[in-house]
Amino acid sequence: MKFGIYYSYWETEWGGDAFPYIKKVKELGFDLLEVACGDFDRHEMDYFYNLRNESEKHGVALSGGYGPRAEHNITSKDSAVVENAFRFYKEIFPKMQVAGIGSLGGAIYSYWPVDFGGGIDKARDLEISIGNMKRLADLASEYDITLNMEALNRFEGYLLNTASETVEYVEHVGKDNVKVMLDTFHMNIEEDCFYSAIELAGEKLGELHVGEANRRAPRPGRMPWNEIGKTLKKINFKGNVVMEPFVLTGGQVGKDISVWRNLERIEDLDRLAAESVEFLRGVF
Repeated sequence: MKFGIYYSYWETEWGGDAFPYIKKVKELGFDLLEVACGDFDRHEMDYFYNLRNESEKHGVALSGGYGPRAEHNITSKDSAVVENAFRFYKEIFPKMQVAGIGSLGGAIYSYWPVDFGGGIDKARDLEISIGNMKRLADLASEYDITLNMEALNRFEGYLLNTASETVEYVEHVGKDNVKVMLDTFHMNIEEDCFYSAIELAGEKLGELHVGEANRRAPRPGRMPWNEIGKTLKKINFKGNVVMEPFVLTGGQVGKDISVWRNLERIEDLDRLAAESVEFLRGVF
């Protein structure tokens, strides 16, 4: 089990440079840094060779995350949008492989944040998404990349909200490199029970995102971290545990996540991250 953190804990824009955080997270006690892949098409290949060299230098693994923009929505009714999405992934997958990033997680089965004003046809979109995900999974497999489908709460997404829906989706896709991603923030809204949701995902659980109900870094208190840890042991989970705190206002990150007040002081971020990963290692 590797313990990681999403780089945007310290950033207010999605396109932030991951390089400064590789050494930082190692010093804070993490094994892994999760980076946003949404702008990988804008970087030349040298960037990714350098990214891999930096991560190997400090002994930090890398994973990828992406909440696809609407122009990369594989469930779009517009075939031109779907083909544009495939062009994007075809460009970034080899770059991810060069960088040593072996997984991509998020709402890649749809797009994010969702515009609920345009009308929702969930049954139709699920059918289209499953068909296109099979194609995307085959493309990702050429580069040894696993795709993790993240269940999102009802206010951020509509296609996959629960572990049950996500497991069923993954089973319909039927590709070995398509897995379930659960997130304790979203689970706190949608699931009746953390433990049964994790058990249901079982061997299909590719990555777990962790955070408090208010999106702070994990800490003792409200969330049942000990019991979540016991359930991970029960299913023999060996994947990545990545904390995804969003605590700062400003920029596109703050807008998309709806952070309207600073939940932490900037000068406390490093200390709190180090305390959080030490706490998680203890309970998991």
